[in-house]
Amino acid sequence: YVASLQGADGSFTGDEWGEVDTRFSYCALLCLTILGKLQSVNVPAAASFVAACKNFDGGFGCTPGNESHAGQVFTCIGALALADSLHLVDRDLFCWWLCERQTPSGGLNGRPEKLEDVCYSWWCLSCLSILGRLHWIDQGALTRFILNCQDEEDGGISDRPEDMADVYHTFFGIAGLTLMGYPGLQAIDPLWALPVEVVRRVKAQQQTAQESS
Repeated sequence: YVASLQGADGSFTGDEWGEVDTRFSYCALLCLTILGKLQSVNVPAAASFVAACKNFDGGFGCTPGNESHAGQVFTCIGALALADSLHLVDRDLFCWWLCERQTPSGGLNGRPEKLEDVCYSWWCLSCLSILGRLHWIDQGALTRFILNCQDEEDGGISDRPEDMADVYHTFFGIAGLTLMGYPGLQAIDPLWALPVEVVRRVKAQQQTAQESS
């Protein structure tokens, strides 16, 4: 099924209706990686399509020609990493663009001149972590921003301080804190977006299956 969604240009559609988006590239490649079936698609073509979505600022859009967005870049960097094609990324330029997402509040935004939002703590930090540039941002300021978004009475984390908490921002806030090594949290893999222990078990099972085949 997943392989059937890949187009001739290497892109992936989300369903039978044919919408193309780099989010689907990441989801498809990760599904196949987890299943040990990555060879069932044209991986170089998939990487080439994602690389074609790169912009002059170093970021990536959802399709070629679309503006860079901090939520979208995670799927692009993730897809390229899964395809063993991170050499197609201009690491310094791209990571500098990510660092420019940090606002005076310590939080990160998705695009220039936009408000900061806790969810970008994951989208941006995961990319910086994958590319070995996590130290390029002020982690202390970002940690304080995320913690200030907590609802001290009912629990949960919101997009910005004083807004209503929701499960979406709670997850991404915790995930961001985890990538920065906040004490007491289980480590999360920045590429698979799963706990490191889960990724370790999946890879061990794959290795066992290969050895017994």
